[in-house]
Order: sequence, then structure tokens, then C-alpha cells
Amino acid sequence: MSPLTIDIDDLKTSFQPGQIIRGQVHWQADSTPPKACLRLLWYTKGKGTEDVGIVENVEFSDPQQNDRRPYQFKIPEGPYSFSGELLSLVWSLELVVGKQFSRQDITVSPDGHEIRLHETVLEAKPYLEGNIR
Repeated sequence: MSPLTIDIDDLKTSFQPGQIIRGQVHWQADSTPPKACLRLLWYTKGKGTEDVGIVENVEFSDPQQNDRRPYQFKIPEGPYSFSGELLSLVWSLELVVGKQFSRQDITVSPDGHEIRLHETVLEAKPYLEGNIR
């Protein structure tokens, strides 16, 4: 199988809850694939067991050997993208064609930036130290 491609309109990779993400997927296979789908999902990575939440799954009917399909998803209210010292939550578009897959990571948060937990704790430390009795 040749490359699987996930294109996002306007080349955006950061989204706020409620926004629409649109684009096209493209694949070239050695033969006609039995199935093709695109998923909007989040997953955790880091210490412990990986969790995955599939928010939406679009099945492409009658996939061809060389194919291009449009897609559209509405970004849900959460969870937000974050990274910490032990755990991160990553949003992704995942294209599955036959037994092959490709992911395109995106960011979901109120301001479009990944929440960095270790920086938030460092910023709050002086406040916490001054108010702990």
C-alpha cells in the first residue's frame, strides 16, 4: 500500500470546541480495499495504559484502489489537549484503509493551544505557597 494522506482545509491543526474541521483524505492501494474510514479520536500516552475515545467514525462506502474523499467533523466540547510529566492527551484524525492506517494529530482547547500541566503548576506555585497555612 502507498501513502495515506489526511489533508485539513487551511492547513489548520488547532481547533476550539464547536469548530468544524474539514478536508479530504486520499489513498492509493495495491488493490481495492475492503474498507476505508476516518475517525476523530483522542488518546492518552505516557505512563500507564493507553486510553482511546472515538468521537466520530465515518465509513467511506465503496472504497476504490485510488480514492479521494471529503470529510467534516464538529469538534466536541472536550476533553482538551494537554501534556504533563506523566500523561498527555492527544486528539487525532485516523484514516484506516484495509489494514493500513495514518494519523494526523490536532490540538483541541479553548484558545487553540495545548494545555501544559507542568507549566500551569509552576505558575501557580508562588500563589499556593503564599496561601498555605
